[in-house]
Amino acid sequence: MTNLAINTTQNVNLDYKIADVGERVLGFLIDAFLFFVYLYVIELITAVLGVAFSDNWTIFGLQQLFMAPIFFYSLYMHILFDGRTVGKMVMKTRVSKVDGSPVHWSNYMTLWMLRLVDIWIFVGSIGLISLLFSEKCQRLGDAAAGTVVITYKKKTKITHTILEEITEDYTPTFLNVTALTDKDARLIKETYWVAVKSNDFKTLKILREKVETIVQTNSQLYDRQYIDTILKDYNHFTQHM
Repeated sequence: MTNLAINTTQNVNLDYKIADVGERVLGFLIDAFLFFVYLYVIELITAVLGVAFSDNWTIFGLQQLFMAPIFFYSLYMHILFDGRTVGKMVMKTRVSKVDGSPVHWSNYMTLWMLRLVDIWIFVGSIGLISLLFSEKCQRLGDAAAGTVVITYKKKTKITHTILEEITEDYTPTFLNVTALTDKDARLIKETYWVAVKSNDFKTLKILREKVETIVQTNSQLYDRQYIDTILKDYNHFTQHM
């Protein structure tokens, strides 16, 4: 799955996962199933109306009127639900601008108009080929509108929380870690991992000194070992409270 790196106007780097071909096709099939159910209902309604009206042109006009929600489906759904149709909601994907700017209604209009080429006229072959061979999994409509379809499924790892992996027989070293709060532990862990990944030993030392003043310890452990132990001790006590 391809990543989409976006730098916002506040200079915050956001990293999104671009929806792959399978996710996009499944989302479309879900929408297509809804179309089928809707058309079946319309067929039943027009059959009843056919009994009430003898004029075939009236029935034909009503059928075309009832078809409008399907014809404009992707356009109004994208506009009303922030770049999502029902299929995209189920698959947890949505339309986003490549540069991270808000998606304008004109972008959705471009996507909707080019569905004729991508999907309907050529039975989806053009759209599928462009999805398979484009770098950002874009169909022609996406490329023209400057959009991509991203996935916002949450994949939580233990490194994203205050939790630490500890064994059942773990023995804590520092008993005063209970002086910390969940907010303290989260901030310590986030700072710790950033410093470790960037080999920022100065920040590690400052963090260690700050933690020592809170939990009132005087350990001979190295800075990295100390912080790691503090986090594990904190989790041990909070899990057994």
